[in-house]
Amino acid sequence: MSDQSPLKKLDGLNYMVRGFKVLIDPGLKRFILIPIAANLAIFVVLSYFFVQSLGGIDQWVLAFLPDWLDFFAHILWLLMLLLFLLIYGYSFTLLTNLIAAPFYGMLAEKVEIQLTGKAPANESLQQIILRTTGREITKLCYFVGYGMLVFLGLAFFSFIPLVNIALPLLGILWGSWVMAIQYVDYPADNNQVSFKQLRQRLAAKKWASFGFGGCVLLGSMIPIVNIFMAPAAVAAGTIYWVETLNKTDG
Repeated sequence: MSDQSPLKKLDGLNYMVRGFKVLIDPGLKRFILIPIAANLAIFVVLSYFFVQSLGGIDQWVLAFLPDWLDFFAHILWLLMLLLFLLIYGYSFTLLTNLIAAPFYGMLAEKVEIQLTGKAPANESLQQIILRTTGREITKLCYFVGYGMLVFLGLAFFSFIPLVNIALPLLGILWGSWVMAIQYVDYPADNNQVSFKQLRQRLAAKKWASFGFGGCVLLGSMIPIVNIFMAPAAVAAGTIYWVETLNKTDG
């Protein structure tokens, strides 16, 4: 049954809070510490380039606007800052997931065992690495393909006055959808649910899915927090999968 109430998006915040609590579970440390170490290295590199780029936004905004629109500079600067943060969050998530995918798959499995007492089909480490890496490539193709369409659509509407003000919101909605897919996919893949079926189940619970993905996107945009966001999101996505999505006919 599809959820209809916007209040269901608050479920996403609940899943994230519980996901962060999983990080302090001593039994899961080895599946969390290695991804966090990788995240830390990526965080330092990306943050350096982000700060370097951020310094040129003011100059770009002032050069882009005619003198009589100087009053609009602050608004445009905020929009550009939001765009930079979205790109930063996307880039951080993409890189960390490509590197740590096998560990996240195992983390999702351990969290599912804690919740249900049942384990997905037993696999060797080599099988897990091959499966999770292949699934990451599948997701990447989906994100890049549809992401290009979203980008072209946003670029087109950016030339329409008033409509272009809503573009950051549309970007946030797309980013939230991407994050929901990314982190719920680990338990779905462990249970041999196809990528298409996963998207259908997420769409059937659209408010909770956008709420969950929005929380992950926000955390990915916040320095320091984003170092811990990915493993917490894997745990939260697994909770979401076990308690809600795996009970949805897809």
